[in-house]
Amino acid sequence: MGAGSSVRFKDAAGRESSADLGVVDPGVLAAGSPFRVFRWRRGQAHYSGWYWSATTGGHVVYESRLELARLLLADLDRRVVAIAAQPFCVTAEVEGVRRRHVPDFLLLGSDGVVTVVNVKPADQLDRPEVAEALGWAGEVFAGRGWRHEVWSGAPAVVLANVRFLAGYRYPDRVDAATVSWLAGQVRTGALLGDLEAGDRAGRVRAAALHLVWRGVFRVDLETPFSAATRLERVG
Repeated sequence: MGAGSSVRFKDAAGRESSADLGVVDPGVLAAGSPFRVFRWRRGQAHYSGWYWSATTGGHVVYESRLELARLLLADLDRRVVAIAAQPFCVTAEVEGVRRRHVPDFLLLGSDGVVTVVNVKPADQLDRPEVAEALGWAGEVFAGRGWRHEVWSGAPAVVLANVRFLAGYRYPDRVDAATVSWLAGQVRTGALLGDLEAGDRAGRVRAAALHLVWRGVFRVDLETPFSAATRLERVG
């Protein structure tokens, strides 16, 4: 299904190009700017905005709170090395009809895996036109050897924890000396509450959660954060 499909995309300066889907470099797509133009207006149904990504070191656009949730999860995932929103428009002729599709995100993995993400509310997935469009897109991307993910949400506790952690993703907003000390000295299995004792509690908490965001420590995201939150060293 990838054969005969082409993609149009924009570079970082907004200049549009096109290429065959079968040969286009996903790294070029990830380095570009959003293919679609975003407009904001008073009273619109969705909450759009820009999210500063620790993965990209820059801002990534989103069109809804649901897209923002998926973006947060991608930014936390240490396997993801590049994130692009609205990365391209894929087109193909199917039974004499010209079809087009703009996915929500493109994720590049450290293992070379390319994942195309479409974010859709769960209550829309059973609509025939939505199911058919996503099914076609999935076949096209599978033909290219890319993963296609249709994402509709995650458990509320997980999302609440990730939103909380995201506040500590900025490397310039935590104490560098404390981060270095925690990364080098704290044993696996340490409790967050034990680390927070003393007059440096605020700095230690921020540094510990920053290291969780960076993937130095792992926590159970399915349990609300508390003093009993356990830090497990990764690797």
